[in-house]
Amino acid sequence: MSAANPVTLPLASYQARHVRLAVDGKVATVTLDRPERKNPLTFESYAELADLFRAAAKDKTVKAFVITGAGGNFCSGGDVFEIIAPLIEMEAAALLDFTRMTGEVVKAMRAAPQPIVAAVDGVCAGAGAILAMASDLRIGTPTAKVAFLFNRVGLAGCDMGACAILPRIVGQGRAAELLYTGRVLAGEEAERWGFFNRLADGGAVLGDAQKLAAELAAGPSFANAMTKRMLEMEWAMSVETAIEAEAVAQALCMETEDFVRAYRAFAAKQKPVFEGN
Repeated sequence: MSAANPVTLPLASYQARHVRLAVDGKVATVTLDRPERKNPLTFESYAELADLFRAAAKDKTVKAFVITGAGGNFCSGGDVFEIIAPLIEMEAAALLDFTRMTGEVVKAMRAAPQPIVAAVDGVCAGAGAILAMASDLRIGTPTAKVAFLFNRVGLAGCDMGACAILPRIVGQGRAAELLYTGRVLAGEEAERWGFFNRLADGGAVLGDAQKLAAELAAGPSFANAMTKRMLEMEWAMSVETAIEAEAVAQALCMETEDFVRAYRAFAAKQKPVFEGN
């Protein structure tokens, strides 16, 4: 269940079987690339994604990610024949190895310092819905179909962090509905619920996501990484502890050159140009 081609730095050199990565300036676009099957995940692609986002923590060039799917769909989840069928034959220890391995993808995405923007069109189901959920921001389309459909195959909704992360996005009651029923959350409803930050036309969703990622990448990347880290950490903190943690985090940001650049640009009535240090 390890990647056939582990990531080497820089990320621009990354190649894999089911995942494409293209780096354009400070933005890396990750494309799930099995369009003939609506981009299902395999044992190999799970590992490739985990390797990629772990490597992102050490990459100094890429400042934001976009994750999307080829051929008008985001991801149909785990491949029925390449994953589900083998799982039926596994014993408990191997099954636990698998479920822990899939969770590593979400851990790697959440630990990567770069903001991740999901561009979601068409089918976004099962583990595909998890990948969108684990992203920092999500742009969808009116025709997107999001489904956390684990219960439809006899499994619990608690998969890859769904019970922890999804309620933070849409609220406890709505998350419970999606995880208990496995029903499809259509694009416009997903936007109303807050799962999608906004909608775009199908032909524009990837470009809109890349534009947003480029805007984030042009920002103060040290500070953006701090925001992502604190959003993750503070969920389990008391308000008092969170305020103290933010005081320390913000003081560290005030030591960066980007903070100085912003002040000088403001004083000169110019737009700051951030360099991430």
